[in-house]
Amino acid sequence: MDSPLNYPLAVVTGAFRGISRELAQPGGLQTANTASKPVLLFFSATIEIELKDTGVTVTHPTSGMTEKKAIHQQNLVNVICMKSSVAQRSIALKPTLRLWDAIALIVGMVIGAGIFETPALVAATVGSLPAVMFVWLLGGGISLIGALCYAELATTYPDPGGNYTYLKRAFGDRIAFLFSWARMTVIQPGSIALLAFVLGDYATQLWSLGAYSVAWYAIGGIALFTGLNLLGMRQSRGAQNLLAIAEVLGLLIVIVIGLSSTPEASTAPTQSAANPLGASLIFVLLSYGGWNEAAYISAELKHVERNMVRSLLWSIGIISTIYLLLNLAYVRGLGLSGMIQSKAIAADLMRQALGEPGGQLISVLVAIAALSSLNATILTGARTNYALGRDFSFFSRLGGWNSYSSTPTSALIAQGAIAIVLVILGSLQRQGFETMVDYTAPVFWLFFLLTSASLLFLRQRDPQRNRPFKVPFYPVLPVLFCLVCGYMLYSSLTYTGWGAIVGVIVLLAGLPVLLFAEKSRA
Repeated sequence: MDSPLNYPLAVVTGAFRGISRELAQPGGLQTANTASKPVLLFFSATIEIELKDTGVTVTHPTSGMTEKKAIHQQNLVNVICMKSSVAQRSIALKPTLRLWDAIALIVGMVIGAGIFETPALVAATVGSLPAVMFVWLLGGGISLIGALCYAELATTYPDPGGNYTYLKRAFGDRIAFLFSWARMTVIQPGSIALLAFVLGDYATQLWSLGAYSVAWYAIGGIALFTGLNLLGMRQSRGAQNLLAIAEVLGLLIVIVIGLSSTPEASTAPTQSAANPLGASLIFVLLSYGGWNEAAYISAELKHVERNMVRSLLWSIGIISTIYLLLNLAYVRGLGLSGMIQSKAIAADLMRQALGEPGGQLISVLVAIAALSSLNATILTGARTNYALGRDFSFFSRLGGWNSYSSTPTSALIAQGAIAIVLVILGSLQRQGFETMVDYTAPVFWLFFLLTSASLLFLRQRDPQRNRPFKVPFYPVLPVLFCLVCGYMLYSSLTYTGWGAIVGVIVLLAGLPVLLFAEKSRA
């Protein structure tokens, strides 16, 4: 009998619909007929299996890592079945997102509730209309530089782990693990809780649910959109597109009303900050934050080599244009002094133009913006948890990928549960939004800095890698962006409250977890 064991290499391909009937028979590979030849098993991935007298070498389909199995040939089926779950998770990440989907995701994530609060703070800091417009334009430019850096990383190393993948390749498993730990316990759940608090604040103005109305709305929003993402990428993608369209249309209404208002005269205000440019950039970059989440959909974006760059450039262009026009509308409708004195700048503008119905409209608009950012943050956040579970057996439950819905099911559930716990803790403090900002900011900017630096390291360590897109003016732009991230890290540690200390403590708590995970991995 011409057995496949006579071949030095068997490439096992196909869809995981079970083992072929021949292999299911007693004797396994040794009794397979000649028609089977090298292609014998049918999984949802391609696994290379080198057959030698001493055993089997299995090559992972994504990472390229190999593992030697010195076993009897009759046990080959068991080896392949053992590896199939890893292969299945890797191949299940099919490109399903179009260019428009990526743009809607980024725009929806960036244009959150911050733009309804920060313009007044920026105006109070810089003190003049030209300075206001300049600092918002500068924020867009800085975001564009960062987007170019991320475009190179995302197109060179497309993976659902995003920053985790870049940090792992540049600095090793330990830094990557700490980033995933921080993103799982601090950055992403904190951001989700922050957005959920904004949703709760404005939804309560429309319909109060009692003493803990804000918390109930926040928990309901997290549960709703986590459930939507569990249903599948198609459902969450469709909801994101609709929310992004509604959000942009709502902002355009505010812009049109503001620009069509009678200009308000105002006296020249004075600057209240010792370093107006640096202080204002804190608020501006907070409003521009979120575009970096595009890295986590790189493995699921169609034609990632060209669409990643296009999605980032289009998104930041749209966002910058909206922000500049919105600030012009605020200035024309309220005047610069009115902007500075306002506690709810968009609501004041709309009430001045439309009366109390205008204030209600703003509440609806802010709630839509919070929902849009909430859904996008939930969608991208769980991808890092999935990558962590894929690489560390201690967190293996997080590495499950539902190929039918194209979602990391366990990772989504864990992320939602942690975010709900943070909402409950934040509600006890009665300052949920501010606490979550403090909690996430220092840890976020630390790993943003390291991820930006990973581009410089990977250019040196992996020079032969094909790079579909390269940052122009290298290394000037990456170094410049690293300096900005370093300044923001310093600012977040200097100007935040006790929540920042808690966030740093939770990050450091990942060190003993790392040691335990390494022992389990060994």
